[in-house]
Amino acid sequence: MKSLLLFSLLAFVIGVSFGLYFIDDDNDPVSPFSEMNFGGDFTLHNGDRDVRLSDFRGKLVLIFFGYTSCPDICPTTMSTISAALNRLDDDELQHVQALFISVDPERDTADNLDRFTKYFHPDILGITGSKQEIDQVVKQYGSAYRKVNSDSAIGYLVDHSAAVYMVDAEGELKDMLPVNKPVEDIVGSIRKWL
Repeated sequence: MKSLLLFSLLAFVIGVSFGLYFIDDDNDPVSPFSEMNFGGDFTLHNGDRDVRLSDFRGKLVLIFFGYTSCPDICPTTMSTISAALNRLDDDELQHVQALFISVDPERDTADNLDRFTKYFHPDILGITGSKQEIDQVVKQYGSAYRKVNSDSAIGYLVDHSAAVYMVDAEGELKDMLPVNKPVEDIVGSIRKWL
């Protein structure tokens, strides 16, 4: 649990650092990610179905890395994402897709992912892949995770970064919000990048 707190603190510091915006000559917000090599297209899976980030071009995509057996950060963050989605009007919601990327493919089957994500909101899609596929996406987005042995009833835990990534309609990473952001801030960021 101590390492999970340290991981969360690290993700928060990174999120605050990356969450700062710069203003260009036209006074339009510019994401700091545009100067870095974070983000990009990927392919993961929902059961037998391939899911590519590019499948959602034209939509703002919210991405969260986690796992369904997570005891605290994941359920809390999924509740926050759900609350943010519920505050959008129908037109806004049609232009947003939330993705939950499981970093625990050993336990997170397509059925587990569907049950978990749909519990929070019907429009959240759970996806995962092989360890190699997940590692590639985690690296692309500057995230992190590691399996940790535990005496808990569920067996091992997975420490993971805690941030919500926002990818715009053109597939460019625009924002990374720490998971402890209030719902209003997440809604504001969604509307900013829509």
